[in-house]
Amino acid sequence: MPQPSAQVTAAEISRIAGVTRATVSNWRRRHDDFPTPSGGTDSSPLYDLLDVRTWLGARGYAATADPAEELRTALRLHQAAGGPTGVLLPLVLAAARCTPEKRAALADLSDPSLIVRAEGASADVADLVPGAETVRFAGEDIDVLRALLRCVQADGTGEAALAVLAERELEDSATGGTYRTPAPLADLMARLVPGPCERVLDPACGSGSLLAAAARLGAEALYGQDVVTVQAQRSAVSLMLAAPEADIEVRVGDSLRADAFAGLTVDAVLSNPPYGDRDWGHDELAYDSRWAYGVPPRAESELAWVQHALAHLVPGGHAVMLLPPATASRASGRRVRMDLVRSGAVRTVIALPPGAAAPLHVGLQIWVLQRPEPAGPERKTVLFIDTAEAAGHRASAGSASGTRGARPALDWPSLTEAAMGQWSAFTENPDVFADEPGTARAVPVVDLLDDLVDLTPARHVRASRTDIAPADLARETEEVRRRLVAGAASLGEAARYTDWGAAGPKPREWRTATAADLARGGALTLLRTAPDSRERAGEAPPGAGPVLTGQDIARGTAPSGDPGSLRTDSASVIATGDVLVRAVAGGNGAMARVADETDAGALLGPQVHLFRPDPARLDAWFLAGFLGSAENIAAASTGSTVVHVSPGRLRVPLLPLDEQRRYGEAFRRVHTLRAEAARATELADATARLLAGGLTGGGLIPSPPPAENDRTPGAGSA
Repeated sequence: MPQPSAQVTAAEISRIAGVTRATVSNWRRRHDDFPTPSGGTDSSPLYDLLDVRTWLGARGYAATADPAEELRTALRLHQAAGGPTGVLLPLVLAAARCTPEKRAALADLSDPSLIVRAEGASADVADLVPGAETVRFAGEDIDVLRALLRCVQADGTGEAALAVLAERELEDSATGGTYRTPAPLADLMARLVPGPCERVLDPACGSGSLLAAAARLGAEALYGQDVVTVQAQRSAVSLMLAAPEADIEVRVGDSLRADAFAGLTVDAVLSNPPYGDRDWGHDELAYDSRWAYGVPPRAESELAWVQHALAHLVPGGHAVMLLPPATASRASGRRVRMDLVRSGAVRTVIALPPGAAAPLHVGLQIWVLQRPEPAGPERKTVLFIDTAEAAGHRASAGSASGTRGARPALDWPSLTEAAMGQWSAFTENPDVFADEPGTARAVPVVDLLDDLVDLTPARHVRASRTDIAPADLARETEEVRRRLVAGAASLGEAARYTDWGAAGPKPREWRTATAADLARGGALTLLRTAPDSRERAGEAPPGAGPVLTGQDIARGTAPSGDPGSLRTDSASVIATGDVLVRAVAGGNGAMARVADETDAGALLGPQVHLFRPDPARLDAWFLAGFLGSAENIAAASTGSTVVHVSPGRLRVPLLPLDEQRRYGEAFRRVHTLRAEAARATELADATARLLAGGLTGGGLIPSPPPAENDRTPGAGSA
């Protein structure tokens, strides 16, 4: 009986072939033998995947799909035939543990031999992965097994294959609201735990990114639990690959209703628990011993997770939780918040700007809590930190890049530095902590125990802006205003570029080549810092330069990453003239730029692709302009929540060098225009914020109207 084939959209065909959607549309119109729709609607047709692959293969396009996209395609066909996805997760662990040479040998095995090896590997690791079972594979599974092997071989870590498998499993289940905690945020949360911690728990571990961050800081025992089976399995596999020397225990289950680690106490709890869950077990858990600070109301599942975390801590241990802002102010949670504050359990609340983590439109908060110690020191204050300004978050920044509605990229290094600097100073000596107006303020506990018990950082931090002397505030405002005037002049100069014209009745067309083809031909070299070059945070070696990050490219700033986060013996060093492209698409700001003297000598970050062109064959700014174009990036990207750019699939027009240089000069001017616009927008926001805050806070007053004899003639009231 023939196997049913999966169906794909035109957008998926473009990703498989490594071309734009417009190219797929042209194929449909110009080629009579292009597969006819097998489903869908007139406006959104679906095509038989096998027919599409056959048609693309006959024209040499199928090989351009990157391994992760090939795995997605294989899984669609696999699941159409009734094959499950979750059973493949243990195989990622087995494949990633192999050496590259052994994986290459596996790829050369015959189909029956590979199936036998896959079944043996599954049996070997099944007891290490929660909920996994030994499975038997059939002939129809061979395509997905080989695609999985190629995907692991491509990145060497197995993370890409894990992400694809989990993505498919979650799409085909009723599970929703599962988000991965971004790596910079996970690292920040792990660093917020004062001092060393050996045993760490995450009761809603998801993909395991928070536990992995703890492992990078030296945690030796990692405990995780998640109600979604595929998430727990993914977390277990990912942690065993990222921290092979740690003791890892991950369980499946609802931590609130069925705590798999009852009685366990740890040094730290890190968690990004689910939000807004009214069915968390309020009625059945009403008399639970964990509610030492009051029974959480039905609408306060977040406060149930907070108390669950505190119950698992040793006295003096810390919990770092990512929570929605409503947890700090909702009236229904006032009594529990009051007891948490009164007991000294709440140490700091840190406000993050929107975009730090999903849901991206909400400014989430980090709560750092500490389990009270018997006869321990009295905690008289709570620290509030607002990182919005440090992160460079600007409500109107989307217009600066020419992308209306685009979310501004966060400056994670600055955000982390601001949060850690204030928190470190507070933990060192809370009694002498000096407030930083507009950023951080230590508020006495007695001042928080009012009718609201509102723990929103902005409410406390921004009020401290009135502590600045009026003369100092006036000088600061005037300095920023002067910089705005100079920035506006620079923007006007950049906007005078008019050396362009219409191409003619139709847009110009040209032949293109992929970056992979150009690299094979020697026109450029493609470099990237491998994901497995990360190691536990530590001191950077002497002489190590800063790390250039994707945020640096987006914001147009100098390299700002910490060299201690990379193995500098394997990280690439940037040279003047290199073309740098962000490895993760989305957000605000430029996708590409050409390295200048400021970038030279910096280390290449793990989320940046480096293209080193041969100057005799490729102009750097010409290459940057086309590699960073929105259409090119979209055609070479994969993923939904996190969109990864496949560098080898980016396309470049084949033009003579003198013509490249004309385009390159135009792209250089466009880059300057974007940078000056972003700078002017940032200064305008800062000036307006200082003026508005100074006027409303009483530090600034409007100038008196001019005397009658000083008025300009004819300037009377309208």
